[in-house]
Formats: sequence, structure tokens, C-alpha cells
Amino acid sequence: MMPVSTGAAIACRERKVVCLEGDGSAMYTPQALWTLARERLDVDVTTVIYANHSYAILNIELARLGVDNPGLTTRLLFDLHDPTLDWVKLAEGMGVEAARAETAEQFTELFASAMKTPGPRLIEAVI
Repeated sequence: MMPVSTGAAIACRERKVVCLEGDGSAMYTPQALWTLARERLDVDVTTVIYANHSYAILNIELARLGVDNPGLTTRLLFDLHDPTLDWVKLAEGMGVEAARAETAEQFTELFASAMKTPGPRLIEAVI
């Protein structure tokens, strides 16, 4: 979704784009953050990463295949701990302003600020 949000923002420069993405799927395309910063795109994208520290969709797909009790090795492959991802550091390291929300109140404050301030930014919402 992050690359799609970049494209949407380029196509509609006068509009704010909000990208909602899980941390597992975001791991497939984190370079989209770097693209926003590197190309100095005058786009207004706020990316919200839902950090549940899991490739949750893969667990869903296993269940769809009828795998009710995956083994330890499989569960570890879908886990995003050890080391735990730090999306604030990842985004800042790529040149995008970022902050972490660990409560609903923090998220509300950060999101309201993002809606008022133009430019690329990321909010890591710990869930």
C-alpha cells in the first residue's frame, strides 16, 4: 500500500493521502518511504503502520488452508519480534518524519497533527 499511496499523492497533489498498513505487509515495500524523501516529492502522505508485530495475513492464509495448529518454526516465521521492528527509526532513517503512538490518545493527537501539516510522515500505531 505504501507505493500505491505515493502514486495517489502524485496523481492528486492537492489532496492529503492516508495510507493504512500493517507492519507485516509494510515490510515488503519500506523503500516507498525513502522514495518520498529522496525524490523530495511535494506530496502529502501520512502513513499509519499498525504494529501488531506479526505477518497476520499469513496466519489467516494458514487457517484458510486448514492448518489449525502450526508448529513452532512456522509461528516464528510469521513473528516480527527478535528483533522488534522500530518503524519510527526506519522512517526517520529514510528521511521521513515519524512518531509512535502507544495509546488511543497519543494516536488521536499525532493523527490530528498529521492532518494539519503537509508532507510525508509516518505514525507507528502499536496495537
